[in-house]
Amino acid sequence: MAKRDYYEVLGVDSSASAPEIKKAFRRIAMKFHPDRNPDDKNADEKFKEAQEAYEILSDADKKSTYDRFGHAGLDQSGGGQQGGAGFSDVFGDVFGDIFGGGGGRGRSGPARGSDLRYDLDLDLEHAVKGKTVQIEVPTMTHCDPCGGSGARKGTAPVTCDTCGGVGQVRMSQGFFSVQQACPTCRGRGKMISDPCGTCHGQGVKEERKTLSVKIPAGVDTGDRIRLSGKGEAGPQGGPAGDLYVQMNVREHNIFVRDGSNLHCEVPISFAQAALGGDLEVPTLSGKVKLKIPAETQSSKLFRLRGKGVAPVRGGAQGDLLCRVVVETPVNLSAEQRALLQSFDESLAGASKHSPRSTNWFDGVKKFFDNLTS
Repeated sequence: MAKRDYYEVLGVDSSASAPEIKKAFRRIAMKFHPDRNPDDKNADEKFKEAQEAYEILSDADKKSTYDRFGHAGLDQSGGGQQGGAGFSDVFGDVFGDIFGGGGGRGRSGPARGSDLRYDLDLDLEHAVKGKTVQIEVPTMTHCDPCGGSGARKGTAPVTCDTCGGVGQVRMSQGFFSVQQACPTCRGRGKMISDPCGTCHGQGVKEERKTLSVKIPAGVDTGDRIRLSGKGEAGPQGGPAGDLYVQMNVREHNIFVRDGSNLHCEVPISFAQAALGGDLEVPTLSGKVKLKIPAETQSSKLFRLRGKGVAPVRGGAQGDLLCRVVVETPVNLSAEQRALLQSFDESLAGASKHSPRSTNWFDGVKKFFDNLTS
């Protein structure tokens, strides 16, 4: 399949400056990055296509070759191969700005530590109103005796002779060039001749940290909070990764949340449904009175405006929707049964007392008449 023009891929013209090319790539990368589109194969292809285009157009020599000879010139020189020389620098430069630093070491320093995820279970009340919680996270932190360097106190790591501190070496064969981690220093760029006795040269140690996390009002299941620099410490004194606190709101025994709205069922007696009256119903901010009109039918929905959830990302506060359910009395005494029977007999033959039943039975009769006609 023929490749698209690299300038067309990034949406710039051939006279675009280096900053304009970088800006265009950032925009496309933000939109199609695999972390933001985990199940979209089309986005992944667009992202890789933009990667390749940026790798060429951000390199002055490769760009010059492409401008003169197009894709054919790059194929001859090996400049269009993914992961070639210079691409690790491109990735770290651009994506360090977008996503807060890459996972690789790059040429400018030791590796960044891993990001961590903490699953936090919350009660609905705390999710709606917000709360500050204490969490305990097992993680890797910098070793105190060596300051995270991995070298015994009073000594320091030295530059690797094999890779010159770059952390990577290039293997070439004909037109092909492969860049891989240095086998001597394992990609670190530094060697430790006298390792720290506490961390054995790793620069990190296992520890449990207690952190204070402020949960904003209105969060819901699936929301997450990023705590920058609270992830695992990087080896060899590298910067720490981030900690992502993932929200999981527990089921509530009264309310069900639906976005910014809350739902609940309110049981009422037969007499309350028929005669009407005032009920006290719970909300997350206290009790309120709900007026039940006379002759209320089961499953009628009442809306209490502004008694729902204020969304964490802004917007109007939701409502509380109360669905009344007429409860059938149970465990009746003989006297109660007799009273109920007498009441039912007093309604017999009077369709005005049961309009829905009368309409339903009329519909059933018409249905069967049509079947037999």
